Amino acid sequence: MKDTEMKVQRRSRWSWYFYDFGNSAYASIVLLAVFSPYFKNTIVGGAEGTRLWGVAVGIAAVVVALISPILGTIADFTKFKKKFLIVFTFLSVIFTALLFFVGPGDIFLGMLFFILAEIGYRASQVFYDALLADISTPETIGAISGKGWAMGMVGGIIALVLVIPIQLADDASLTGFAFLICAAFFLISAIPTFLWVREIHEAEKIPEGESVIGHAFKNLGRTFRSVRSYKEFIKYTVSFLIYNDGIMMLMDFAAIIGATLFGLTMIELVLFVIVIQITGAGGALIFGRIADKRSGKESVLYSLVILVVAIASLFFIKSTIAFFIVGAVAGFSLSAAQAVSRGMVVQLAPPDKTAEFYGFLSVAGRTSTFVGPFVFGTLSFRMHNWYVGRGLDEVAAEKSGMLWGVGSIIAFLIIGGALLLLVKRVTVNFDKEKSAEAAEDSEDAES
Repeated sequence: MKDTEMKVQRRSRWSWYFYDFGNSAYASIVLLAVFSPYFKNTIVGGAEGTRLWGVAVGIAAVVVALISPILGTIADFTKFKKKFLIVFTFLSVIFTALLFFVGPGDIFLGMLFFILAEIGYRASQVFYDALLADISTPETIGAISGKGWAMGMVGGIIALVLVIPIQLADDASLTGFAFLICAAFFLISAIPTFLWVREIHEAEKIPEGESVIGHAFKNLGRTFRSVRSYKEFIKYTVSFLIYNDGIMMLMDFAAIIGATLFGLTMIELVLFVIVIQITGAGGALIFGRIADKRSGKESVLYSLVILVVAIASLFFIKSTIAFFIVGAVAGFSLSAAQAVSRGMVVQLAPPDKTAEFYGFLSVAGRTSTFVGPFVFGTLSFRMHNWYVGRGLDEVAAEKSGMLWGVGSIIAFLIIGGALLLLVKRVTVNFDKEKSAEAAEDSEDAES
């Protein structure tokens, strides 16, 4: 029986890994290598393309910030994490495929389909991350999260390799096929998660006379009141809000930065993202183990320092080769920070409220992803106009404006990292202490 249980648990973990394997195709093709530069340069064009890309990413972020806390609450007491995961995955897959029909000048259609695909992608991550508590223990959470992230990097690389022939053709009319490949890849890879990941926590009984929605709001209200007792979680949320801003800004604008500052072609952008994915896999694995052996806090801080140094070098480098090297280092540290950050949530949140606390964190994280792209896009656009007004030609003005956006990424990372220093070290022992405190806090909240 014990061996059978171990096999089931192993299958559940590997099935969870495969979702990361598949959704990284979306991150690699839509957010990084193909759709973002295609939207900026072909669908819109010029500095206005950068601004509208920030607006589109921001709108999706606001929607997810509004819906994820209440859905996370419902998922906790109904045992619906997988059901919500399936719904939002299909939303993302369908509208990613519909990007096939978006061509030059289709600005509204491109923004609409992307926003809906992005909402599905971001919202599904809330429930996918929450399932981490069902497949791991406090002692293994860092390594398992890191392995999932590494699998995601591998999936992203394979997806990008599949679209290389399309990019080599150098024909804008064929670009849409990359989005069909992305949608199919995402859906097929998600199926093992849908089938074999188990939610081990039992569903909560809804009191007589209460509806699902009403009970969800009641629980959410209790969470917002009791979350104040989890001081380390609150401090971590504030720091995460800010440094995650910088991470998401970099992810959302990496391809646009490469195309604008270094003139990378579409095929070069695909190769650039492949390099990021390869180094990112290593970063997720290495820093996941650092989180288990030392602390999640230290692991994230180390990765943020490396990331800041890498991004700052963009002000000094001129060649494409140097940009690829910077991208490799940035990918290594960026993936590490993201992989460890989601594990820290499980360690800091009470065991029976993981999806709910992920939803709470999502308010910060998704609002953050609205503020970040808005700041980057607006600052780059405004500074571009400022330089044009002082006699710079269009190309030089756009590059100079883009560097202001790069500077804003660094500012968010440094401020968020500084605030993370105030968070207590997150270790297995601390997690056990926190669980005991959580029980006391819960009793106080009930009374």
